[in-house]
Amino acid sequence: MSYLVLARKYRPRNFTEMVGQQHVVQALTNALTQQRLHHAYLFTGTRGVGKTTVSRILAKSLNCQGVDGQGGITATPCGVCAACTAIDAGRFVDYTELDAASNRGVDEVQSLLEQAVYKPVQGRFKVFMIDEVHMLTTTAFNAMLKTLEEPPEYLKFVLATTDPQKVPVTVLSRCLQFNLRPMAPDTVQEHLVQVLAQEQIEAEPAALRQLAKAARGSMRDALSLTDQAIAFGSSRIEEAPVRQMLGSVDRSHVTQLIDALARGDGRTVVETAEALRLHGLSAAAALEDMAALLQRMAVLQAVPGHRQSGEDDAEAQETARLAALLPPDETQLLYSMCLHGRTELGLAPDEYAALTMVLLRLLAFKPAAGGAEKKTALPVQAPEAPGPARQNVSHAEPLAAPTSEAPVVRETRNFDENRPLAQDAPALTATKIEANAEPVAAAPEPPPPAPVEAPTTPQPAPAVLTVPVRELPEPGPRLQPRADAAPAALVPTPEGETWHGVVQQLIAADAVTALVRELALQSQLLARDGGHWLLRVERESLNQPATRERLRSALAAAGHAERLSVEIGPVTDTPARRNTAKDNAELDRARTVVMNDPFVQAMVRDHGAKIVPGSIRPL
Repeated sequence: MSYLVLARKYRPRNFTEMVGQQHVVQALTNALTQQRLHHAYLFTGTRGVGKTTVSRILAKSLNCQGVDGQGGITATPCGVCAACTAIDAGRFVDYTELDAASNRGVDEVQSLLEQAVYKPVQGRFKVFMIDEVHMLTTTAFNAMLKTLEEPPEYLKFVLATTDPQKVPVTVLSRCLQFNLRPMAPDTVQEHLVQVLAQEQIEAEPAALRQLAKAARGSMRDALSLTDQAIAFGSSRIEEAPVRQMLGSVDRSHVTQLIDALARGDGRTVVETAEALRLHGLSAAAALEDMAALLQRMAVLQAVPGHRQSGEDDAEAQETARLAALLPPDETQLLYSMCLHGRTELGLAPDEYAALTMVLLRLLAFKPAAGGAEKKTALPVQAPEAPGPARQNVSHAEPLAAPTSEAPVVRETRNFDENRPLAQDAPALTATKIEANAEPVAAAPEPPPPAPVEAPTTPQPAPAVLTVPVRELPEPGPRLQPRADAAPAALVPTPEGETWHGVVQQLIAADAVTALVRELALQSQLLARDGGHWLLRVERESLNQPATRERLRSALAAAGHAERLSVEIGPVTDTPARRNTAKDNAELDRARTVVMNDPFVQAMVRDHGAKIVPGSIRPL
């Protein structure tokens, strides 16, 4: 007798055997019990979560004849009647499964729908199950819409897909949709324990935990991996062989990496990465396991003492130790970098080199110890004779908060409020430091300073110290725009007018886009020789063969040039410059209209109004 794989041997035969999909089971059970049956069902979810299994159980529930042959629609099919056994064996004539991945055309769908006109032969209902329905063509979808909306009373549609986003909304609106969720690792592990107990195979819990995680929510994948682990370990499932089979990283490597990152030990980080390379362990699995451990650490940091599922006592203690070793902000940073680092592994020629770079990045972005750098004030020395203060308005800014031990120190900068800061800044040659000076808005002299401590004898007022600062150049004229930043001058040419009109036509027709459009706008037409046009452009980056060929094709399609040559050199008449000149002219006219408006002139003259620079736009 041939061996039957675990995924097929332990496929659920009824709703009570379904694992991890209680929300779907409950809805279908209630519907079958109350006889509230829909004509079309859509089951969505990732691979191996039970879409086809639910479809078969539903078909048995609709056609079950009972042990005595007198049964009806039921939520608990007997599994022993002719209909149930035939559906389980895949030979029930009234249950048809169509794989849309390989039968996606309209002919296959029409052939299926032709059977809908005939009543069931053996069962109570005909059930059409279309797997991976999103693979059907648009024509095939359109062919089944009418039957899907109003099927005969004896016909039920069951559709299944892993990508519901690709199913047309016209189909979705005709179906009752159920989403089968990926199963939690704990749920998968519990089911594996039951399966292996029936198979009388010994398995370590840690090994089953690895298989459950590797399945990523798919029970079928978990059972297939279990089959592989049984063969790999000679009918015994142990953690070390399973890790070797999966290529997963030992937890000790992960904890060693996080420990080294927490201590800033770059040597250990690099050596551990090299050890992963030597053992042939997966770089992606290393980052995935690190992210999982960091997530558990973050939970412990937020909720101390929280016991997380899937961890034994030793693992919980190690997680708590690392959580206490890393600050919460660093834990979050490392977690984010591990997640983003996984996407970079496929971009590098060597995934282990990419892994090393990700780990070194984690180390490089580790916050420096001691927090932010502390700033200290420079010592101030009094000159022999303080210079006279300027007779301008003073603006005082506090440099330190007042305390009872030190005087309030304020920095006073003198400048003329009637002059722009850009012109006044070069004239600053000294900064005055005053003790206990209070800020004043506009006064010839600041108020007298207050004493720091209560003196026993009258004390003279603190001296005003003038601290020389770096001399700046003498104020000069206002900064003018750079010559090379000014718009390039337009020198009109006869060919330029023609080229400008051609380019505008191509752009209006969407014949040129992106770089091709930029090449056309920035180039100058030098000469035309029949069907051969010569252009010149300043930037060599625009003169790419592909871009040039696309521009030639657009010109040829518009009936202008069959051949096109482009050279590099200075230009004076381009469509871009003509457009800029036209826009500037319109803007000047708009400014003239605004400035000559009597209302605007009255507002400026009588109320001191100002026109905001850059606010004038031509209509």
